[in-house]
Amino acid sequence: MFCPYCSFAKSAVLESRDSEDGEVTRRRRQCQRCGKRFTTYERIEVIDLKVVKKDGSKENFDLSKLKNGIVVACEKREVSDEEIGKIVEDIEMRLLNRKSVEVSSSDIGRMVLTRLKKLDSVAYLRFASVFLEFKCVDEFREQMAHIA
Repeated sequence: MFCPYCSFAKSAVLESRDSEDGEVTRRRRQCQRCGKRFTTYERIEVIDLKVVKKDGSKENFDLSKLKNGIVVACEKREVSDEEIGKIVEDIEMRLLNRKSVEVSSSDIGRMVLTRLKKLDSVAYLRFASVFLEFKCVDEFREQMAHIA
């Protein structure tokens, strides 16, 4: 496991915790070079989930893309890595528990918006501005009025 701060390959596991359903193991790690702590999630990859994009094309579901989108929206906000991890884990579990192996990108975006709205209004607006493709400031103001 590479440290996200210094890319060193060795880390010590400080704590391991299974999710309530036993599907995911959360591990707190500490880099053996820089000493910084980070969280990893271990899960079995069993379902080949496809995301249907707006243009109709399909691609494999990529958990890192989901997480990165949320991380960007939460940048410089008081949202912890654990809170982001919980959102990602919750959305992934909901997607994997669907009957269909295909999910639209707009469904995933709405799931993210719902969770960010409860967590942090600025992160919500950041994500919404990209996901909802605001064309002008008035659309942004309208969305702000809904959460205020």
